[in-house]
Amino acid sequence: MTANAAGAARSAKDSAEQAGDRAVNSRPFRILVTVGLITYGIVHILVGWIALQIAWGLGGGSGEASQQGALAELAQQPVGVVILWLTVLGLFAMTAWQAAEAAWGHRDRPEGFKRIRKRLASVGRALTYAAIALAAISALRGASQSGDQKQEGWTARLLGMPFGRILVALVGVVIIVLAVRQVIKGVKRKFTEDLSGGVSAGVQRLGQIGYISKGVAMVVIGGLFGWAALTYDASKAGGLDDALRTINSAPLGSVLLTVVALGLVCFGVFCFFWARHPKIAASPNTADR
Repeated sequence: MTANAAGAARSAKDSAEQAGDRAVNSRPFRILVTVGLITYGIVHILVGWIALQIAWGLGGGSGEASQQGALAELAQQPVGVVILWLTVLGLFAMTAWQAAEAAWGHRDRPEGFKRIRKRLASVGRALTYAAIALAAISALRGASQSGDQKQEGWTARLLGMPFGRILVALVGVVIIVLAVRQVIKGVKRKFTEDLSGGVSAGVQRLGQIGYISKGVAMVVIGGLFGWAALTYDASKAGGLDDALRTINSAPLGSVLLTVVALGLVCFGVFCFFWARHPKIAASPNTADR
């Protein structure tokens, strides 16, 4: 590549980054991110509430304790359609925010492994937010397939592939690794890196409890995938609902599930404070200076 071509490519890249930076730092975009974080919190509070119903047999405990179940519950409320549309808009904005972070963000980190790790984490967040937004669209359309049914469906397809059991086992390992990272993030309060400005000790405690609880639930999900690989049975795999029901079936399960459910509620409340202090990407052209 000639010097002129390299310079033109660099100039085009800088222009794209500047345009993206202006977009994610615009007031309308920040409002959408705030809405997304608030609805993200509402979803977690509803999941926690459904889990409490399962733990103590309230209302039959028949609801699905997952994002899909929480969104289905929202759809049945008088203003549920409005909230679901706000959820879709807000979470797609959050997806774009994390995609921008993955592309050119985290310039406050030194070049190399640490920056790459943070950008990969942003990719994971973008996928998570997009998945919940799509689930909200499904709820608006009245789709009835549960999250756990979807998990079992694609797990069965994986098991049918060459080396399928190894692939499913690897999925379980990846989920457990991510779960441990969630727990560490909670214990070490690393989630404060996602906030612009400080928050009170009480809010930090909510975040700690929330991230640790989410990590515990994810460990069980990873274990279910591992069990599906060992038994060669896709029905053993499952999502959040299966994980929480597995906790409930353990000795002292209702107590354990109550603790996890309250932790999910704590995370939901933490999201409301996060919505007030989201750390949006700094300008890529100034952060390295």
